[in-house]
Amino acid sequence: MTQEEFEQLVSEEFERAIPEKFRTHIKNVAFLVEDEPSHELRKREHLGPHHTLLGYYHGIPMPMRGDWYGMGTTMPDTITLFQKPIEEAGGGDPQKIGQVIRETIWHEVAHHFGFGEERVQEREQKRDGINL
Repeated sequence: MTQEEFEQLVSEEFERAIPEKFRTHIKNVAFLVEDEPSHELRKREHLGPHHTLLGYYHGIPMPMRGDWYGMGTTMPDTITLFQKPIEEAGGGDPQKIGQVIRETIWHEVAHHFGFGEERVQEREQKRDGINL
């Protein structure tokens, strides 16, 4: 899949991943596509050689933004989707790749809304009907 095709799929899956009532609250966030996590990001996230990331949120979560946020030049938060790991997780099947993109967007947007990793995983398990 070309990067352009992948980016189009990201655009399509965004609307499926995030209910409309929440989309309007996503402010100052840029969605990016990269081939895979950089060496620096892998190191920062303590990823071993057999681990990877499908996506990564970098920024100031909504609940942490104070009255000062947006004053002056404010760089956007970023949500980066990593194309190669997502394609691998989807097994090359465009429909499954779309599902992985949708789930990754949901996961990273949850971080934007202030959910920590543990809470995001709890919500995903609840969404998927998994009881631990």
